[in-house]
Amino acid sequence: MKACVVRNAWCVGLLLLLPALLRAQEVIGIPVGEAPPAVTLESLNGDTVSLARWVGKKPVIVEFWATWCPICAELLPRMEAAQKKYGDRAEFLVVAVAVNQSKNSVRRHLDQHPMPFTFLWDGNGAAVRAFQAPSTSYVAVLDARGKVVYTGVGADQDIGAALEKAVRRLGG
Repeated sequence: MKACVVRNAWCVGLLLLLPALLRAQEVIGIPVGEAPPAVTLESLNGDTVSLARWVGKKPVIVEFWATWCPICAELLPRMEAAQKKYGDRAEFLVVAVAVNQSKNSVRRHLDQHPMPFTFLWDGNGAAVRAFQAPSTSYVAVLDARGKVVYTGVGADQDIGAALEKAVRRLGG
């Protein structure tokens, strides 16, 4: 009888864990190995900017971000550390999403909290759609050929390892 109870408890535990295990296997956003479609955004000054300006030249990290996103704030030290280590070999782009913020609120936030990245404004959601970004704190890393080598979401992403993978593909 005791063995049956233990086996049943173990099975129930596995069933409860299964959704989390399946989520861990899910593709988050644009699939690894794909290249995002061409997308045009705006600088925070209102100038039209194509992502092609950066993509396909050297590795690029793209973070989908908002001023109000606490997870983005938690991710910031990892992004800054990676920028210090890889800033000469990779481009760091932060896409400010147009959800509950404006270009002006983003500019004010950056005046008060400067960050060493290129900020772009996704006023019409073109980049969100192109990268299939599920939320803020979503990160995609592209290699020098413009192919996705990493996607993730959340504060505990290993940005350094993702960039290392992209830079290794470059041979440098």
